[in-house]
Amino acid sequence: MEKKIGKNDPCWCGSGNKYKFCHLSFDEKIEGFRRNGHKVPPRKIIKTPEQIAGIKESCKLNIAILDCVGERIKEGMSTEEINRIVHEKTLQLGGIPAPLNFNGFPKSVCTSVNSQVCHGIPSEEDILKNGDIINVDVSTIYNGYFSDSSRMYLIGEVSEEKKKLVEVTKECVEIGLQQVKPWGFLGDMGQAVNDHATKNGYSVVREIGGHGVGLEFHEEPWVSYVSRKGREMLMVPGMIFTIEPMVNMGTNEIFIDEDDDWTVYTADGKPSAQWEIMVLVTEEGYELLCY
Repeated sequence: MEKKIGKNDPCWCGSGNKYKFCHLSFDEKIEGFRRNGHKVPPRKIIKTPEQIAGIKESCKLNIAILDCVGERIKEGMSTEEINRIVHEKTLQLGGIPAPLNFNGFPKSVCTSVNSQVCHGIPSEEDILKNGDIINVDVSTIYNGYFSDSSRMYLIGEVSEEKKKLVEVTKECVEIGLQQVKPWGFLGDMGQAVNDHATKNGYSVVREIGGHGVGLEFHEEPWVSYVSRKGREMLMVPGMIFTIEPMVNMGTNEIFIDEDDDWTVYTADGKPSAQWEIMVLVTEEGYELLCY
C-alpha cells in the first residue's frame, strides 16, 4: 500500500499541485485494479514530465552511439574494438557507459555473438567473422538518467537461417510494442512476443527479461516474454520499460560461462538474437524512446 495523501496535500509526483487536482483519480483507478487482484506499479517507477525529458536526452545519446557502431562494425574487427568505439563515443557526447563496473562488469558494452544470448564481454581475442550475427547492447547515463537499447548486426554473408532469426526477433519486438497501452498488462505484450516467436519455430528465454529503466539502470518491473495476456503488471502512463526478448533458434535452455560469470549461452549451441527498445506508456498508447 502506498502512503495515504490528503486531497489538499501536494501531489506525490512533485508537480506542486494539490493531490485532488493531480493524481488522485489516477491513483483511484490503479487501486481498483489492485483490489481486483492485479499487480500494479508503485509510484516510484512512474516518471514525472521532468524525468521523462531527462531520460529522452539520455536516449538520444544511446541511439547516436549505436548508430556509430553500425557505421563502423565489420568483419575482422574484435569485440574489444567495439567496446572502444562505444566508450569513446559515450564520453565524447558527455555520457557515462552504464555497464562499466556495474556489479563488476568489466567493459562499457555487451557484445554477444552467435550462440551467446547476452552479457558477452568484449575481448581482443573475439574476432568477427563472415557469417556471424552479433548483438551490441549499449546503456548510457546522461545527467543522471539511464537509457538502454540494443541492435543486431549481420557480418558479411550471413546464412538465410540466421537472417530469418534476426528478422523474426525484430518482428517480435514490433508486435509486442503494439500491445503497449495504458490500463493493459505487461502479459499482453509478453504473449504477443512469445506467440510470434514460437509460430516461427523459435523459443524465448525464460530466465532473463526486460526491466524498468530511467532513474536507475534496472528498476521494476521485471518484464517476461513468456507471460500470458491479462497477467503481469498493469501498464499506466509514465511507466518506462524495455522490450528485449532473447529468441533462440533451438532450445530456450541457457547457461552462464563459469569462467567470466557473465556471458550467457544457448545450451544447444544454436544462435540467439535480441533487439532491445525502451518504451514510455502514454495516455494514448506508447512512445518509443530508444532503439
